[in-house]
Amino acid sequence: MTSDLRDRLIAAFRWTDPGPDSEVLVSDRSGWWRDPHILDGLGQALAGLFAHEQPTVVVSPEVTGFLVGPLVARALGVGFVEAYRHGARRPIAEPMTWADVPADHRGEPQRLGVRSRLIGPDDRVLVVDDWAATGSQSRAIYKLVSELGAIPVGTAVIIDECPQNVSIRGLLTSDDLTST
Repeated sequence: MTSDLRDRLIAAFRWTDPGPDSEVLVSDRSGWWRDPHILDGLGQALAGLFAHEQPTVVVSPEVTGFLVGPLVARALGVGFVEAYRHGARRPIAEPMTWADVPADHRGEPQRLGVRSRLIGPDDRVLVVDDWAATGSQSRAIYKLVSELGAIPVGTAVIIDECPQNVSIRGLLTSDDLTST
């Protein structure tokens, strides 16, 4: 990752105060999607974290993963598969493979699923998302792609908060954002 991209990611990020009823600040990543230089370099930077693993497909969880994942897939020259949250929309009218996420970053359980026909035994899957706080979504996606016979090669994220998790690599840590 170039120092320019790193500086832009940090500058475009901000913490927001949702008001007096909240005890925590909320991350605002909207500046990342607004900056064309970030969009131009982000896919290649994230792809570079696992390029030596030679992924054949990128899988990303809903919602912001749907923004980042295609950028990485394009940079790697591979396809992209969406991992949907159960109950977030109308059911998809084809076979899905699901995995439980014990708790997301808010502490809420969820299920993630992919269209079963889109991942197979010849695939090497790179999971891509914007932020990894606990790694639980990545573990769930690893489980479901393994059930389909594919090999999970790791997770590339913009912000990595997971302590010493070798399968998750990030461009920044949450400590990089404390001064913003």
